[in-house]
Amino acid sequence: MAIQPEELAIPIIDLEPVRSGTPEEARQTGKLVYEAFRDVGFAYIKNHGLPQELLDQAFDWSSKFFALPQADKDKAPHPPYGWWHRGYSGIGREKVVQMVFDQDSIDQLRKCPDFKESFELGREDDERTPNIWFPEDVLPGFRQFMTTFFETCYGTALCLLRAIALGMDLPEDFFREYHTKKDNQLRLLHYPPVEAELLRGGAMERIAAHSDFGTMTLLFQDEVGGLEVEDVREKGKFNPAPFVPGTVVVNIGDFLQRWSNDTLKSTLHRVRAPPMATTGMTRARYSIPYFVTADRDRTIDCIPGCCSAERPKKYEPINAREYIEMRLNATY
Repeated sequence: MAIQPEELAIPIIDLEPVRSGTPEEARQTGKLVYEAFRDVGFAYIKNHGLPQELLDQAFDWSSKFFALPQADKDKAPHPPYGWWHRGYSGIGREKVVQMVFDQDSIDQLRKCPDFKESFELGREDDERTPNIWFPEDVLPGFRQFMTTFFETCYGTALCLLRAIALGMDLPEDFFREYHTKKDNQLRLLHYPPVEAELLRGGAMERIAAHSDFGTMTLLFQDEVGGLEVEDVREKGKFNPAPFVPGTVVVNIGDFLQRWSNDTLKSTLHRVRAPPMATTGMTRARYSIPYFVTADRDRTIDCIPGCCSAERPKKYEPINAREYIEMRLNATY
């Protein structure tokens, strides 16, 4: 039986009042967004500003890219290190890990690779980590669409950052001022069909349990299913977070949890075999996360109001680039 929205532990929030409502309506909605990220770390956001037609086109382009011959995809190779997170990565190249940084432990975890392939891109004017494209004639129009889609997602991210600030009784531009350079990442993900038994038996993983490490993530997913989120009431228990039409799944990352002195919650999640797949081959799954991170030259300290004499700061100030690149290098 399909999971109905009212049965989900993750709240569904209408963002329209933040986009076009009165100041008071925007503030009330911001409170709902803040409470969701404080209590669950995840929310389904509807009326997010991205037309369904545009999202359908994004998934169509993603499907076309991953259907290319391997030799064509390999014309945009991801560099051999994590901090330059751009271009195409083949199946098994990446291994998502959770707060593991020593090489021996990472090598052990890599013995069970992530069974997925991906393509990463960021802003076109990034000189440190420029985008890596294949020749235009390989898939005409792909680059133009994806760079435009990247910009459109940024607009939705800014609206959500405003909502969080309003919900925390901060100046509405508090977070937006740390996210002006679009140091974000758009990722196309393809999980090819695989023997369901291999995933369920642990011989192969799609993405192991992890938390994201930026400010927040916007996740667009198809109807296949497989995303699971750790239950906030029972550690180690993961609940399905299925596709809900007309919404984007948004979750807080470790950077914002740290910035908020653990006021906001960066919740573990994973991708497993689709719920209905117990034997045989799984269906192919596609998803498109948009990772929102602070401008790399900014250093953050505890958000005003998130620490006090009774609740002292847990973390020292940290530079956004140093933090993000440390986490990326551990996964690649």
